Amino acid sequence: MTEPRKSGLRIELGRWGERAACQFLQRQGYRIIKRGYRSALGEIDIIAQDKGTVAFIEVKTRRSDDYGPPQSSVTKGKQHQLRKVASLYLKRNALEAECRFDVVSILVNAKKKGAKIELIKDAFQLDF
Repeated sequence: MTEPRKSGLRIELGRWGERAACQFLQRQGYRIIKRGYRSALGEIDIIAQDKGTVAFIEVKTRRSDDYGPPQSSVTKGKQHQLRKVASLYLKRNALEAECRFDVVSILVNAKKKGAKIELIKDAFQLDF
């Protein structure tokens, strides 16, 4: 997958990261259920199934680690919001499945024309 343009907007980088994350997750055996799930409470980047577990996945993509690794931006506040959106998704879809929250961290390296992708399974819990 070609990397996003250097002059592109942050939105373009985020979309590129989500596409790259989906491809990466599928190679890991995940089955993508939904991308960009939106509700009045917020958005979940990717909802997937991994061996019977529903995984709510937050994707963070950065061009450098000057301000820390991409996953460091999944703050306690962001985790709280993701929990609320995930709970709503489960309720709306009448799902009582085992679930977890994963984070896909992507660090784009323009010099090497590639990206370092890291999957952090079970990054935080559903419990409020």
